[in-house]
Amino acid sequence: MSTLFDDDAEMFDEFISAAFSSDDVRAMERPLLDEGVPLMRMAASATAMTARGMMARAHISPDEAKIVLLAGGGDNGGDGLFAAAELAAEGVDVTVVATGRSLHEAGLSALRAQGADLIVLDPDAEIPGADGPRDAREAVDLFEEALSAAEGAHLVIDAMTGIGLHGALRGIPAHIAAELGEDGALPSTFAAPRGEGVDGFPLVLAVDTPSGIGVDDGTLPGAYIPADVTVMFGALKPCALIPPSAYVCGQLVLVDFGFDTEGHVPVAESVNARTAAQSVRLPHIDDSKYSRGVTGLVTGSDAYPGAAVLSSLAAARSNVGMIRYVGPSRPGDMVLREVPEAVMGTGHVQAWVVGSGVPNAMADEGHDNEGHTDVQRRTIAALLAHYDVDAQGSDAMPPVVVDAGALDLLPESCVSQVLITPHAGELARLISERDEPVTVPQVLASPLEYALRAWDLTGATVLLKGAATIVVGDDGEGNPRVFVAGAGPAWLATAGSGDVLAGTLGSMLAQNAETLDRLPDLMAVYSAVGAYIHGMAAIVASGSSQQGLSRPVVYDAQDPVAFFHDMMSVHIAGGKAPYGLLGRPITASEVAERLPSVFGTLISLADDGCDVDGYDGDPLIDGPVSPVHSTSTGEDGPAAPVNDDDPGDGIVIDADRDYTDEELDALADALFARYEEDDRR
Repeated sequence: MSTLFDDDAEMFDEFISAAFSSDDVRAMERPLLDEGVPLMRMAASATAMTARGMMARAHISPDEAKIVLLAGGGDNGGDGLFAAAELAAEGVDVTVVATGRSLHEAGLSALRAQGADLIVLDPDAEIPGADGPRDAREAVDLFEEALSAAEGAHLVIDAMTGIGLHGALRGIPAHIAAELGEDGALPSTFAAPRGEGVDGFPLVLAVDTPSGIGVDDGTLPGAYIPADVTVMFGALKPCALIPPSAYVCGQLVLVDFGFDTEGHVPVAESVNARTAAQSVRLPHIDDSKYSRGVTGLVTGSDAYPGAAVLSSLAAARSNVGMIRYVGPSRPGDMVLREVPEAVMGTGHVQAWVVGSGVPNAMADEGHDNEGHTDVQRRTIAALLAHYDVDAQGSDAMPPVVVDAGALDLLPESCVSQVLITPHAGELARLISERDEPVTVPQVLASPLEYALRAWDLTGATVLLKGAATIVVGDDGEGNPRVFVAGAGPAWLATAGSGDVLAGTLGSMLAQNAETLDRLPDLMAVYSAVGAYIHGMAAIVASGSSQQGLSRPVVYDAQDPVAFFHDMMSVHIAGGKAPYGLLGRPITASEVAERLPSVFGTLISLADDGCDVDGYDGDPLIDGPVSPVHSTSTGEDGPAAPVNDDDPGDGIVIDADRDYTDEELDALADALFARYEEDDRR
């Protein structure tokens, strides 16, 4: 039996893919705390180990490392204090900046036992044995001292707020974030792979969540501190998946507390290779071209014939038996030259794609184009009229992808098998035409909010395009279900990529039409998978390790070598990739060309002899990385035998032993030496 449907592996993928609200996380923590499970100490140990990994990756030894902890007064600050105390005990130079009026008592006691420096910024602070500033001048001096210490550090550990904050940072934390991070501006930085910073020191490690971000809605309501790495406890929080906050979490390290998620509904779920592979239709022995799925396209125009070609190419290469093209002669002739298998004209289809390369009403004003664009729009309008929720037989209509110029032809209220695919500008226009005015900056600042608004206004499944694409659909009970697909690199921002996406989506829905008839609530799942496959094709085409979202690294307290390796995986990939970490520029045509190989890889995961877990770091997920797994036998990657007397030359670790900082440094050095040897080979 293929591990594609292995229950344990599927539960693991759900763990690294499902994000829960802060209230639900607190509810899941409570039974464990009541049982006396030391969650804070577990969180602190994971934070300290992550800090060691970051320093090892930056080639900073503990005896020369300078760390500044920004500590708030709550449990998040306590996590940071215990972690800082553990690092200070190993000789690391630690300075703690108290940003509130108190500090976690036990955490502060542990830190004081190690003699770390403490700077208190709030004049009203009540911290035993430490005084805040006595006047305004001293407050300014201490604030400048804290900033100077942070700016001169190798690593800043951000433990100011955690999941307890709602809205923007205020007071001292807001001032610190504005100085060390960003003052509310949306991220517009160099698209580096996760875990590969480009700005040098200080590195930033966020404890549970970066301070200042909207934990549950993914917004950036005020000043915030972008993280190079975020170590997240118990479960993913929505801010890790939902843009724009997802873009400032850096590399995710996820710590398993064994939460019982039964009865808790995720706020959002990311698409992974397992979900994608399970969604691809496998060939049947009695198949015909019709049973494999037929995708119909009403795309392109005389003004934009390339959209017809790109959408048709993508549809034909996305695992269906046939495509039908409907449109003017010029784009139709071009489609036939590139896709000679295409059938011209209407007929039975399992899914439609409409609107790509068809000017909308505003763009078409004053451009008759010999009436061809008008014909395309009339064809689309007549088709979409059947998807009006009040139209007879609308529930039985095949899925339809409504893109670009067809968005203004939507019925007032649609059935859920309508999939709209706007970018931020198109979504703002659609909402403004149906509700109160919305601007593009508003959509970019709060994309989940407005995707949900569009879902509610139209009844359609909504796919809001972006570096991390948000899909909102009906869960079958009238409630929204949210997916995020972020496999694509920034190179996907190129002309025609939306046309390729539309064709891919159409064929993804066509091949699953029979399942959608029985389970219409899977519309959002298949739509998100289509976006994921589109992104994977771009990864393969570009050779890039950069993506909108990256797979979390799962912390394993029993195997620090494997953990260090996983943190290094993107860096290792860069040494082996032909174009380095970022890959190369691509065109939409190249993305379409790679679609069959992506489908082939996903289909191969259903084979008995192919382990889907071996794809944790393959080119379709995390860039051009060869999958390596640390096991007790050493068969699949760096050997990690539990026998400390192993005579071989493998990397040896005893899971039951507490390693000193020097020993962990030696392990890290051994890993680096192994990576360098692999690169030379």
